[in-house]
Formats: sequence, structure tokens, C-alpha cells
Amino acid sequence: MREYLLTLCITAAVTYLLTGPVRKFAIVAGAMPEIRARDVHREPTPRLGGIAMFFGLCAGLLVADHLSSLNWVFEKSNEPRALLSGAALIWLIGVLDDKFEIDALIKLGGQMIAAGVMVMQGLTILWLPIPGVGNVALTQWQGTLLTVALVVITINAVNFVDGLDGLAAGMVCIATVAFFLYAYRVWVSYGIEAAAPATLFASILMGMCLGFLPHNMHPARIFMGDSGSMLIGLVLAAGAISITGQVDPDVMNLFSGSERATVHQMVPVYIPLLMPLTIIAIPAADLVLAIVRRTWRGQSPFAADRGHLHHRLLEIGHSHSRAVLIMYFWSALIAFGALAYSVNSASMWIVLGVVFLSAVGLVLLLLPRFTPRVPVWAQRFVPPRYRRRRAAAAAAAEAELAMEAAAQDGPAEPESDERAPVTAGVSGVNGATAIGTRGRFPDRS
Repeated sequence: MREYLLTLCITAAVTYLLTGPVRKFAIVAGAMPEIRARDVHREPTPRLGGIAMFFGLCAGLLVADHLSSLNWVFEKSNEPRALLSGAALIWLIGVLDDKFEIDALIKLGGQMIAAGVMVMQGLTILWLPIPGVGNVALTQWQGTLLTVALVVITINAVNFVDGLDGLAAGMVCIATVAFFLYAYRVWVSYGIEAAAPATLFASILMGMCLGFLPHNMHPARIFMGDSGSMLIGLVLAAGAISITGQVDPDVMNLFSGSERATVHQMVPVYIPLLMPLTIIAIPAADLVLAIVRRTWRGQSPFAADRGHLHHRLLEIGHSHSRAVLIMYFWSALIAFGALAYSVNSASMWIVLGVVFLSAVGLVLLLLPRFTPRVPVWAQRFVPPRYRRRRAAAAAAAEAELAMEAAAQDGPAEPESDERAPVTAGVSGVNGATAIGTRGRFPDRS
């Protein structure tokens, strides 16, 4: 565990330290596209954050290669080199898109080529554990097609959800934590070495996201762009592919005891089928809804619009930060719910907990304008919008009296030193991606 934590910290540190210089480079290079109709931010913001994330990936793999307890992963498996090759290709395509806005079909072809490069180097699905059937061996063509499809779907799902400050990096980081715990448990508890590469990929991906998030939280100073969103999507898919189909039930010694006990013990075998889906559950749902919505209107599936899930959260009245936190909540609920079920599938408390948290999430969705107030003793620990301002009423009364006096005496000339107050939400107030008032979107109907 210490070696994985060291790899995570090195990856996060390299990503965090390089993001600042990369931001200056993006400004100089002109990677600051104009505001588009579907964008939420108000001012041009530099992209190319994926450059720092890619070098963080390289640093994490380099450190892991020089650790004695992780070096054997590079010696016995070609999957780390396959990941690096595919990541370099998809990162290069993303950098070109951030700068020159290449065509969507060209990006799709590049994604398929990157997935094919990983398949050629051994990172592929060999067999699938099917419930009620067992392990089903796949032919070379079946494994290749399934691997390419999973990589392309994951990349585009993460790319589609990258619409708010810190949303994609945070959701991927939360889901990767659950995936890391699952892969580490399969490797350590059951002694299956085939899960070690997936555990390494998950620790590196967590470091990439954690290192970039401080620069990308609202208001964001830099965006990851397609170079970052497609990169983390590919790493996420590589970890899922690495562990899917690599679990041998005979090695796990699951077939013991009664038939009911065997069914419950076989859950970790089937979780590789479910865990990749739970990781990208919300992005994949957004992807499917976007494709259906656009084709129903007679548009191309790659045509951009403002109908994504995060856009709808903003339209119903949620603030930028609250919309991101709600998406975080649902991502964590789905990923950690599947993880808890894999650990103890016979516990009814897990099901009840998931149901209760789902109800809490629905309540949060239905209360977009509810602003909780904290006690007086805790006001100094929360943002100003959650504090109880006792002097607000007195200040408002004094201001009203002053306005009445000014109206009686006539308009007064403002002093030269005074400045007009700036309205919240005006562009340029809160940084590069200032968000205005809640009712800023037109009614689509």
C-alpha cells in the first residue's frame, strides 16, 4: 500500500506543479477559444491542462518502475507500456483538438487507433465471467472489438461530462478510489497478481485528478480540454480492461460450502462486469441521453448542445458549486455501493443504505434554492453565503434612511475616491469562469 501511495503522491505533485507553467504556455500559444453557445464560463479560459496530466502519468509510471515491490509488474506484464503508448497517442490528438478544433470523426478514429495500439501490446479482454455460465473465452476478434468499444465509450463518456469546473476530474477521482479499493482487495485478499496492473493504473489516475483539481475548481484557472478528458477516460478504461476477465474462480477457492454460500462468494467474480459500468454510470447515461436527444432532433450525435445533465441542474436553479457536488454525490453513491456489495452481498444494510442515500440525493435535486444556515458558533468555518448576518437588517435600514435623506436633499455627487459596487455574477469578478445569477439560461421551450 505504501508504494501505491508514494506513486499517487508523486503523480499528484508533478501534475500540480506543471499545471501553472502549462497555463502560461496555453495563453502564449493561443489555446483560449472563444466562448461557445454551450459554455458556462463567461471569459476565455486556457485549455491544454492535459499536458500536465500526461507528464504526471509518465512520472507515476517511472516511479513505479523503480520501486522494488512494483517493478515486477513491468517485468511480467506488458500492460504498463501498452497504456503509455495508447495514452501518448490519445493525448497528442487531444492537444491538437484543443488548439485547432479538429473534426469529431477524426477524433473518433484516433480513439479507435489508440485502443488498437493497446490491444496489439496485450491490454485486451481475454474472457468474460458470465453469471450462470462461468468463464467464457473470447476469440481474438471478439476480445479486440469488445476492448475497442469499451475504450471508446469510456473516453467519450468522460469527455461529455466535462462541462463544469472540476466536474470530470472529481467524478473520475471518486470512481477511481472505489475501483482502486476493489482491485487492491482482489490482489491482496485472493493473491491474484493479474489485478496488480489495474491497481497501479488506479493509483496513478487518482494522482492525476487530485493534482489537477486545485487549478480546476470553480472558478477554474485552466481547463483540461480534450487532451485531459480523453486521457483520463483512456486510463480509466485501461484499468477496467486489465482486471476484467483476469479473475480465476478456481484460484479464489470460492466453490465451497452450500450452494447459497457459493452464490454469494461468487459476487467478486462478476463485479468486474459491473464495476466498469458503475464507474462511468453517470457519464454513460449522459452520453446515451445526448445521442438519443440529438438524433431525435435530426442532428448529428456529435453536435454540441446544452442539454447535458449538468446544464439541466443549472437550469432548474442549482448554483455551479452545488451542481458539481450533486454529481459528485451520485457518482460516489453508485461506485461505493457496488464496492460494498462486492464485499458483503448478503447484507441487507447495504441495500437499505443505498436506498436512503438515493432518497437524500433526490431531495437535494428538488431543493435548488434551499440555502442551509449554520449555527452562530460555526459561522466562521463556512462560506459567507451560509452565515447568519444579524447586522444585515440594521444595515439595510440605515441604507434605506440614507436613500430617503438623499432623495429629500437632491442627488449627491459621488466622491472621486468612491467606486461603484460591482454586481455579483458580472464577468471578471470571480476569476476566469465567473458564473452569473441562477436565471441566466433561456427557456428552451
